[in-house]
Amino acid sequence: MIKRWMRKAPIRCWVIKQVDENMLHLCESGQLVTELKRKVAERQLAKGEYRGGVRLGDTGIVLNSALFAALVPWPDLILDDHYQAHWQGRSWAVSRVPQRCWAWEGRLVAEPRPQGSLPAWQSTEDVAHVRERADSSEWLSGRASFRPTNALEDPEKDIREAIARNRARQAAKRGDPVSMPSGSRQDEII
Repeated sequence: MIKRWMRKAPIRCWVIKQVDENMLHLCESGQLVTELKRKVAERQLAKGEYRGGVRLGDTGIVLNSALFAALVPWPDLILDDHYQAHWQGRSWAVSRVPQRCWAWEGRLVAEPRPQGSLPAWQSTEDVAHVRERADSSEWLSGRASFRPTNALEDPEKDIREAIARNRARQAAKRGDPVSMPSGSRQDEII
């Protein structure tokens, strides 16, 4: 009975989104979602050859293993209290990958988190290539006007008239003689 229950236990692994020189961009722990026999799946995972679904954390989200740099068997990576990972005979800094980046197919960059936070780094999408491609000469200079290019009417005409009517209404309440704006009716003021 116990052997039967043990076979049904999920195959746990660490999900690494990206491996940098001294840093691992670590998503969360994961579980393999596969129809393979347990020993076959464990062997593929140990060799780094597993291709299939991975359920991340306790979210229920299942993603394809091709989105990740490495799936590491649970006992092969040790995460200490200071969020240093020990894997492949080396110590690695760890950058936490937020859920929004799990399916990101581009490069990630690590940004420092507030002092005292663990882990000390958080991964985010690298959008530097987008900034480089943006041509600063194409930016609008001056004020932007959000109106059709073939508009025939002054866009601020209604605003100027509303301001003039309001000033006239306030002057009439105070009893000041004020000239009426053009196109206004006397009964609108009172």
